Amino acid sequence: MPSPGVVYVHRANSDRAAHDHATCTEIARRVAALKGYRFAGDYDPSAEVAGDRYFVPTDTLIGTHNANALGIRGEHHLFGGVAPYAFVATKSISHPLMGDAKCVPPGWSTQFAIDVADAVLAGFSAFCLDDALRAGERLLALGPVRIKRSLGVGGSGQTVAPDREALVQALDDVDPDELAQSGIALEQDLRDVTTRSIGQVRIDEIVASYCGTQRLVVNNEGEQVYGGSDLLVARGDFDALIGLGHPPHVRRAVEQARAYDAAAFRCFAGLFASRRNYDVAQGRDARGRTLSGVLEQSWRVGGASSAEVEALTAFRANPSLRAVRAASTSPAVWIAAVAALYPLCRWFSQLKQRRSDRWLTYL
Repeated sequence: MPSPGVVYVHRANSDRAAHDHATCTEIARRVAALKGYRFAGDYDPSAEVAGDRYFVPTDTLIGTHNANALGIRGEHHLFGGVAPYAFVATKSISHPLMGDAKCVPPGWSTQFAIDVADAVLAGFSAFCLDDALRAGERLLALGPVRIKRSLGVGGSGQTVAPDREALVQALDDVDPDELAQSGIALEQDLRDVTTRSIGQVRIDEIVASYCGTQRLVVNNEGEQVYGGSDLLVARGDFDALIGLGHPPHVRRAVEQARAYDAAAFRCFAGLFASRRNYDVAQGRDARGRTLSGVLEQSWRVGGASSAEVEALTAFRANPSLRAVRAASTSPAVWIAAVAALYPLCRWFSQLKQRRSDRWLTYL
C-alpha cells in the first residue's frame, strides 16, 4: 500500500508566543486525523519522508518561491495561505494610501482599495512616518483614530488617539523598519463594537463557510484582546452560508467579507489560501452613526481554527449534515483566568499553612 501523507507544522522564523505554537500544533494534529495522514510535528527539511506533504504554517507564507520550495503550489497543500508580499498578509491592505503618499511598497494595488471601499471603515494605510501622521490628522476630523500596527495579533498593538498629541506619541513608538516593510493602518474608531468572524475553510473536497461573534478578554496589560469565537458553520461556499438566513446586520457583515475576499484574490496575483478569515466590526462612530466594515484578514491558523477543523470533521463524518455550531476559546482566556485567580491562590496557600491537614482534607 502507498505510504500515507504527512502533516507538518511550519514555523519558519515565526516569533509567535509559545501558546500560539502549541495551538497550531494541536490543530495540525487534528488536520492530520481528518485527512488520514500521519502527524510529524515541526517540519525538518533534512528528514526524508515518503508520501504527500501537507503543511500547517504558524504564519501566512510570503512569496510563491518560498512556498514552492516546500512543495506548496496551491490551497490543497496547506491549511493557511501564501501571499506575494509581506504587507498583503497584514492589516495594511484594508485601506488606501494617501493620494500623495511618499512611500508606496512594491506590489501595492490601488484597485483593491477601490474595490473594497464599501466593505471597510474610513481609513488609510502608510509605510512611513510622514504619511502616517498626515493620514491620522485627516481622520481626526471624523473623531478618534485607531492606530493599528500591522503585525499585531488578536487585538494587540493598537492605540486610540483622540487628538493630534496622542497621535504623534503613538506613531513615535512604531519601529521604522516594521513600518517600511509591513505598514500601519489608521482608521476611525468605533464604540459599542461587536466583532464578527466571517470565513471559509477547505480541506480536500470539504468546504465550509461560517459567521460568528468574537469574545473579548482583558490581558495582563489591560488591553482587550481576542478571547474566542462562537460560529455558525455551513457546508459549502458563502452562498450556502447566506442561504441559512441571518438578521440584516449579520448578512451585511457576510457580504462585506465576501466582497473583501473576492477583491483580494482578484487584485494580488500569486495569493492563494485554504483558510480565509475576516474580522468585521459593527458599532457607532463619534457622531453616533452605525457603521460596519472589515478590519483585517487572516490567511493562517487563527483563534477560530479549532472550531473550523471540528466543523469540517463533522461534515466528513455525516455527508447529510448541512450546518453545525462550533466554538473556540483563545489561550488568552485561560491566561486571564490564572491572573485573576492568582490573589486567591496566594490566600489559599497562606491559609493552608495555618490550618491542619485534616481540615484541608475535609475541604
